[in-house]
Amino acid sequence: MFELSARAKDYIERTKAFIAQEIEPIEAEFWAEVHELNQGGDWTKWQWPSQLEQLKAKAKAAGLWNMFLPCPKLGQGLSVQEYAHIAELSGRSLIAPTVFNCNAPDSGNMEVLWRYGSEAQKAEWLTPLLEGKIRSVFCMTEPTVASSDATNMQATAVVDGDEIVLNGRKWWSSGLGDPNAKIIIFMAHTPDETKDRHHQHSMVLVPVDTAGVKIQRMLPVFGDYDAPHGHGEVSFDNVRVPVANFIGGAGQGFEIAQGRLGPGRIHHCMRCIGAAEKSLELMIDRGMSRTAFGKEILKLGGNLERVAEARVAIDQARLLTLYAAYKMDTLGNMAALTEISAIKVVAPSVLEKVVDMAMQIHGGAGVSRDTPLTAFFAQARSLRLADGPDEVHKGMIAKLELAKRGYRSSRKN
Repeated sequence: MFELSARAKDYIERTKAFIAQEIEPIEAEFWAEVHELNQGGDWTKWQWPSQLEQLKAKAKAAGLWNMFLPCPKLGQGLSVQEYAHIAELSGRSLIAPTVFNCNAPDSGNMEVLWRYGSEAQKAEWLTPLLEGKIRSVFCMTEPTVASSDATNMQATAVVDGDEIVLNGRKWWSSGLGDPNAKIIIFMAHTPDETKDRHHQHSMVLVPVDTAGVKIQRMLPVFGDYDAPHGHGEVSFDNVRVPVANFIGGAGQGFEIAQGRLGPGRIHHCMRCIGAAEKSLELMIDRGMSRTAFGKEILKLGGNLERVAEARVAIDQARLLTLYAAYKMDTLGNMAALTEISAIKVVAPSVLEKVVDMAMQIHGGAGVSRDTPLTAFFAQARSLRLADGPDEVHKGMIAKLELAKRGYRSSRKN
């Protein structure tokens, strides 16, 4: 079921070698420079170290570029399952997804434009994104409603002649602080009484510098601004863009969102598994290199059992995620709805658990920036909310299970 082609194995081995030879030796120094360059929440002053563009150029030259995109012409033609292994490798590093141009939210936004964008939209925005020249933002979550139910959305996209008028406020818009962020995909309510509630939302392309778009602030995650990427709050005040900026047409937002989130959840979850593997390695090395009370600390207080628990949990999460990817490749996203929701519940929770174990073994160092553990923990905890909270995914799984037994929800749409 999970057999890989020789071509996929080659990409995996080359990715592993690139990370080991080009990224890992400089990563600690890289992030130290990031923190030195970007102090505080003033995103207008944020910048990336020059090393990033050098690494991206090397990755592109090696053909390790846009590997998430299944299109053989624009990407590398890998299946979802094949790329999943590469996503796991990249998850071991905090910078590798960006180096390979496979980072969120850009990968999801590029896939949206590839699948649903017009030729003009692809030429203007997809091409520079694929080249790594610009970054993008996805604006969906809102501060004044429970965004776990996307139909609560208050932002509007209303057609006025040959323009779309956008109003609303979004937050947790990842990548908004990046100095190269140039384009936003804005999801909003497009009222239409002739359509059901799942066909009254649209996705609209909005250049960041459009009149009426105002970045309000960057939001810290556990006190860290994740600079120079950032997660921002942004307002749209009578923003006007051409009708041609609808992606796929008015009212197609939910359909596009589901197409976007399916592969994206595989990517997120496999990166979580990679981060969990890295955390387990750090935990073992730290625990076996320090002694207390005459023993290596890994051999004290049930810690060896925790190593075993981590191994079991990581392997279970990996197999479930690969199975979801296999079903997506062979049967399509709709046939894998249970598995897509299941992995979104499981993988971040496994990472959260394993990182917590690793932090405990590291002692005070575990909650400092001296290791990637605090960033992995923030990633894990945030992902239990991003792309739908755990409770929504559990609800979806339960709904699908009841349907197998002939039961249906009584809610009217």
